[in-house]
Amino acid sequence: MTEIHPVLGRHRYLIVGAGPAGLQLSYYLQQRGCDYLTLEREAAPAAFFRHFPRHRRLISINKVHTTSTDPEIRLRWDWNSLLHEPADLPFPKYSGEYFPHADDLVRYLEDFTAHHQLRVRYDTGVTRVERDGDGFLVYTDQGTYAADCLVMATGWQRPNVPQIKGIEHVTGYESMETDPAHYANQRVLILGKGNSAFETASSMLGHAAMIHLASPRPLRLSWNTKHPGDVRGHHGAVLDSYQFKTLHSVLDCTIDEIVPLENGNLEVHLTYTHADGETAVMEYESVLRCTGFAMDTSVFGDDCRPDLVPSGRMPTTRPDWQSTNVDGLYFAGTLAQDRDFKKASSAFIDGFRYNLRTLTALLVERYEQTPLPHDTTKADPATLTDLVLDRVNWSSALWTQFEFLVDALVVDAATGQVRHYVDLPEDYAVARFADEPHFYTFGLRWGRDEYGDVFAIERHPQPDRAAESAFIHPVVRRYHGTTRVEELHLLEDLLAEWRRPERHVNPLRDFFTAQLPHA
Repeated sequence: MTEIHPVLGRHRYLIVGAGPAGLQLSYYLQQRGCDYLTLEREAAPAAFFRHFPRHRRLISINKVHTTSTDPEIRLRWDWNSLLHEPADLPFPKYSGEYFPHADDLVRYLEDFTAHHQLRVRYDTGVTRVERDGDGFLVYTDQGTYAADCLVMATGWQRPNVPQIKGIEHVTGYESMETDPAHYANQRVLILGKGNSAFETASSMLGHAAMIHLASPRPLRLSWNTKHPGDVRGHHGAVLDSYQFKTLHSVLDCTIDEIVPLENGNLEVHLTYTHADGETAVMEYESVLRCTGFAMDTSVFGDDCRPDLVPSGRMPTTRPDWQSTNVDGLYFAGTLAQDRDFKKASSAFIDGFRYNLRTLTALLVERYEQTPLPHDTTKADPATLTDLVLDRVNWSSALWTQFEFLVDALVVDAATGQVRHYVDLPEDYAVARFADEPHFYTFGLRWGRDEYGDVFAIERHPQPDRAAESAFIHPVVRRYHGTTRVEELHLLEDLLAEWRRPERHVNPLRDFFTAQLPHA
């Protein structure tokens, strides 16, 4: 049983972790005048980014120069700024580099915390979490806190270590040598094919004699998947070296065993995935584990330990980012990505900053009885057409969180009015308005999945073939309860400006003209 300590403070909301997600949520709760406290085990914010990525270049872009002066539009290509109003502290003030240095993000997050005087208690590590009625007791090395609502914004807490015999003999990404000269003339095996693996391979490309990247499944290229967490194009030199037969290779295989040798090298036994069970034994001077990170649930008591996805890397969440099995326990930031895993950008700042703005609205609705905000407009085809096009041409949330966040238009046939809600996860919107006979969602989506060569896509610029658009484009869906009854795609546009009368305005107005009488 946990030792009983006096409660140092009771708060409506406790946030654990002062990384970018914890700071963003702290900002929004503070703006709402909420009773919150953020706990951070380190002496300063942004602890993760003080050590990771190991080679200190972020994969989140920082496009400083755009054709727009509108701060909202510029956020589409600023993947590191936290949201705040007025937007007087944008990340591009800290770096002009397209792929910025991680130290610049640390400086930015420190200044964001100080600028907004966020209530963060440092040097306060959480040691235990237990249920306390409908709320929680959070034990720390400085004392105990009580909360009605607990939000875990801790980010990744431990390495994800695959179950491989002999894995204890390899060096983890978190502790490996980053000086490429260390690997000069070595044969190096990198376990994993994500961005940390390619970051590591890229760093030593001109030094190592042979680099192999290995995992059971083929690598996923971001230009095919449209997911920023998959392998990015700036690591293309590694793939070039593979295709041009330089002894650097990308292997689809399972690692069966890793055996230390007397000479200090490691012998790796593997089975190829696509080669009729062919096996091989390879010798390497260095084997590096770059297989990502996972959540650590050891601080949770049995009465409030969250369920995890099958891989065990992250919690399962409801559409409102609440634990599927622990009421009142929410997740923020990279931990809260299972609902759009490998689809939108909820694992990254440019995605979860919008999720957290919405989460704040859901929390204050639940705990402060403040209704979810919405605007009201006329159920008129021309009015709704203008509303939808204004939003998709302007919103950075819909742009970045494509295929995840949507706006909802709920039609009240009796009054001829429409309630307009913004930036809701679509599955949440459909569940929330399940009793409504007539409502719409709209957002931005990519086109078909079967691209073939993504640089040689056949386009069809006819409005009646807009559903075949390959580039990001607006999609409007009409629902009757939870049943989707109609869907309209609007044609893609090179400049992402959906304003053309014949391609966008007229088809959308015609759609609403046909659909609204059914309300």
